[in-house]
Amino acid sequence: MRIGIPREIKNHEYRVGLTPAGVHELVAHGHEVVVETGAGLGIGADDAAYVAAGARIATHARQVFDEAALIVKVKEPQPGERAWLRDGQILFTYLHLAADPQLARDLLAARVTALAYETVTGPGGALPLLAPMSEIAGRMSLQAGAHCLEKAAGGRGVLLGGAAGVEPGHVVVLGAGTVGLNAAEVALGLGARVTVIDRSIDALRCAGDRFGRRIATLHASREAIARAVAGADLVVGCVLVPGGAAPKLVTRAMVAGMTPGSVIVDVAIDQGGCCETSRPTTHDAPTYVAEGVIHYCVANMPGAVARTATQALTAATLPHVLALADKGWQRACADDRHLAAGLNVHDGHVTHAEVARALGLTARPAG
Repeated sequence: MRIGIPREIKNHEYRVGLTPAGVHELVAHGHEVVVETGAGLGIGADDAAYVAAGARIATHARQVFDEAALIVKVKEPQPGERAWLRDGQILFTYLHLAADPQLARDLLAARVTALAYETVTGPGGALPLLAPMSEIAGRMSLQAGAHCLEKAAGGRGVLLGGAAGVEPGHVVVLGAGTVGLNAAEVALGLGARVTVIDRSIDALRCAGDRFGRRIATLHASREAIARAVAGADLVVGCVLVPGGAAPKLVTRAMVAGMTPGSVIVDVAIDQGGCCETSRPTTHDAPTYVAEGVIHYCVANMPGAVARTATQALTAATLPHVLALADKGWQRACADDRHLAAGLNVHDGHVTHAEVARALGLTARPAG
């Protein structure tokens, strides 16, 4: 099979679909790989590195899309790229369709077969292709939030770790999944006081087992969220409904009740955000102020640490890319129900039930 890797063109997206090492594995399996020139520069991999791995370099993205049967990306295809998708082509990337109805309509019109990293499952309900980026985003959320709390950045001038004779800042983490636990870990490392909120008692129990009495845990009732958010210096939104839109756990009234100069980092923004005041931002302009509170809502946070993120992503996605290339999508999905859970769109229809529900459509399983 011919696999195409275009250069990512989303704002400040420096990751790439596969490292040269990943390309080498595909070539070793007898596949042809076409890489757009400059695609790997953001991770320090020039065209020569991909040629050495066995790839062919294309001078324009259109050539990659025209030639490849399977497109491997990081972020959803941007509007200009969607015009190049075609009937029967396989697309494997992050999609987050629940938060982007126009993207869904464009993929349906193109009749592409689209598998989304974020809905590929693993044993025990895990999301193995989302997990590495969730770990990174969770850790980065504290870096971003701590910076935003600085007075020069518009914050209220709070050091999360406090100082001798000064109490530490309070970090509230909404969600005890992979993002939330990594956010809590870094917050504790900075010396902050940490509260983790989740609707799952089992998830809170796991958080307690991991961190002990260094954190407080709360069940996610409206009253508990409102009380915790009102006393927070930094709120990190980490909730996830696989394939669906993030629930709005933090209302505008709750945000208005926070201390001016406090910070919200909404990591759930790629699924619509978990705060009513959240809207997507970019690395160019990552923050804005709403109700006196600084909001950081960058939808591709891991793109800022592209080398680490691409290596982690390739390690997670490569076995599935190999399966799709070796077997074709039908047999690969038939052989692996976890990969099959990643199928979001096929033959002009949404195939994933949660995605369809979020978009107000009826799911139709792939035939």
